[in-house]
Amino acid sequence: MSVTKKIDTTKIKKILVIQLKPFGDVLLTTAYFETLKNKLPQAKLYYLVKEPFQEIVANHPFIDEIIAIKKEKGLKYAVQRIKIIKKIRREKFDLVIDQQNMPSSQQLTLLSGAKLRVGYADARFSFVYNIKAKRGKMQYSASRKYELLAPLGIGEEPYKLYFPIKHEAHEYIENWASKQKSDLKKLICISPGSPVKSKIWNLENYAQLADSIHDKLGYKVVLSWAPQELKYVEIVRSKMKTIPIVAPSTDLCQAAALLTRCKLLICNDGGLNHLSVATGTTTLAIFGSTSPEVWSPASVFPHHFHLHNPNWERNSQNDFGISFEEVFEQVKKILAQ
Repeated sequence: MSVTKKIDTTKIKKILVIQLKPFGDVLLTTAYFETLKNKLPQAKLYYLVKEPFQEIVANHPFIDEIIAIKKEKGLKYAVQRIKIIKKIRREKFDLVIDQQNMPSSQQLTLLSGAKLRVGYADARFSFVYNIKAKRGKMQYSASRKYELLAPLGIGEEPYKLYFPIKHEAHEYIENWASKQKSDLKKLICISPGSPVKSKIWNLENYAQLADSIHDKLGYKVVLSWAPQELKYVEIVRSKMKTIPIVAPSTDLCQAAALLTRCKLLICNDGGLNHLSVATGTTTLAIFGSTSPEVWSPASVFPHHFHLHNPNWERNSQNDFGISFEEVFEQVKKILAQ
């Protein structure tokens, strides 16, 4: 039966937020955690994610406990799922916020035993929720996360994205930097890859852009990459006339440490763009078919920028209807600010 009367939030002592994956959403969901803790100071906040995404929120200042689901298959997956459900039920949560709104998270929400279960009214199998939120206007995804707090009487407030960087990560990048023959004080990071091929702006354009930044602006270019993305960096490097610096293999924390050294990050739509919000790194993201209205931080954070051609018609070049000259001009404007 749905909860229709006003919710007495003072009785909420334990909250579970579920956002199993992917990287970007696991980070973006934390946007409202500070607000939630301020509005319900008596409550402990638990966050349920899949491995390895617990690394993104480790030592987060507003999370009391992280519950991580291991990657398993077959029978092991079933056993793991049963264990997680038992753990959730033992914790006796008063409120579960299902940010994922998918069958896997809905199962956990339904079986949680929580009196209050929040999710979107238009989600498939929304019957598992007894508090149903409505989707609002299109806006940056981190801001949209607040929609699930609306039925609790909590509205959006100014927020930050937190990503505590371990000392060891900074040390790793410092050690790498000390071994480079070039002075890395004037550094621009270009991340040309993505796990989603359709999000990758034309690699030849990236090469031309990197050359122009090096030759005309006097910045060193470092090409960064995530697991499975080194091949894209190698293609860009092979097409360049100048010699870029290739970043070392990094985990998320080390990638964040690298971003703190950079004057500017240029990338595709993806998780690194959101990570740069947490590190305070100025960013220019190049969008193709995905919506910058939802996925660009530019509408909320003034040091973020994006380029998007809404009239672009998909082609084999994947240039998004944006030339490297247009991106270079935008880079010059950003650096001049």
